[in-house]
Amino acid sequence: MGNGTSTLGTLWLCAAGAGVIPAAAHAAATAAGNAAQYPVRPIRVIVPFAPGGATDILARVTGKRLSEVWGQSVIIDNRPGAGGTLGANLAAKANPDGYTLLMGTNATHGIAPSLYTSLPYDAIKDFAPITLVAIVPQVVIVNPALPVKNIKELIALAKEKPGALNFGSAGQGTPGHLGMELFKMLTGTQMVHVAYQGGAPGLAAVAGGQVQFMADNMNSALPFIQAGRVRAIGVTSLKRSGALPDMPTIAEQGVAGFDSGSWFGMFAPAGTAPAIVAKLHAETVKTLQLPEVKQTLAQQGAEVGANTPAQFTELIRSDIVRWGKVVKAAGVKPN
Repeated sequence: MGNGTSTLGTLWLCAAGAGVIPAAAHAAATAAGNAAQYPVRPIRVIVPFAPGGATDILARVTGKRLSEVWGQSVIIDNRPGAGGTLGANLAAKANPDGYTLLMGTNATHGIAPSLYTSLPYDAIKDFAPITLVAIVPQVVIVNPALPVKNIKELIALAKEKPGALNFGSAGQGTPGHLGMELFKMLTGTQMVHVAYQGGAPGLAAVAGGQVQFMADNMNSALPFIQAGRVRAIGVTSLKRSGALPDMPTIAEQGVAGFDSGSWFGMFAPAGTAPAIVAKLHAETVKTLQLPEVKQTLAQQGAEVGANTPAQFTELIRSDIVRWGKVVKAAGVKPN
């Protein structure tokens, strides 16, 4: 018998001797049994952005490996819209049985609480954080026809033509949007934001010339850069990316202290049994620490997270404070 069955049997015998099964003991035994057997059917991972973007890529990389370990399908369910908050809300309201998870981001949990005055979920109370999956720097990319080769030239052009340049993002209030709002504040430039429902549509818009530039996650932008469909001009993190080691950061190019990027993490709905959360955490962290997974993520410019639920919660709390200041200073409003 497995551990869950043994625990249940022990509790049953003790309760039978007493003439009654205490409700709390029965609930604990049921949860332990469920966790021991989990998962017994396919798991759905909600991705709150369109297919092909960074969130989607990371969900598929981790989901594929977890599917192999557990022998159960991991189904990626893309639910884009409202800067990721539509999908996040769907996950928050899901049955907390461990079979609906969320690949959340700092857009859905670090930025949205300040951006939306009536956010339909609480970024802290409505979720059980499992682990930070990855931290991904962003890269500023431009349409090849735009006559700029670096950040200084972009700033110069924006100052020469105030309000004439437009930039895309994966959605209102996403890291790519807020990062560029911070960029505008620090450089004294005026540029127009155009929101899309995910990084992939935004990338296509830059390549097609519908918008002139954007800051997008390294792992989703790399194929476009390598194919020559867009031109990279600067990395948004404080340190250079191993995926583009010769590309200087925005801070290196004269915008002192500029630091922006994205993180991605796995969540379950609040109320999910702690034993199931612990099992999800252990298996996800184990997956992220596999050499082949680390290599895959490194090639995409992603740094493995793999922290504890408590550490992940602290990251979310600090991001809410950090990006709340940018939202307020820039006067950013939801669409």
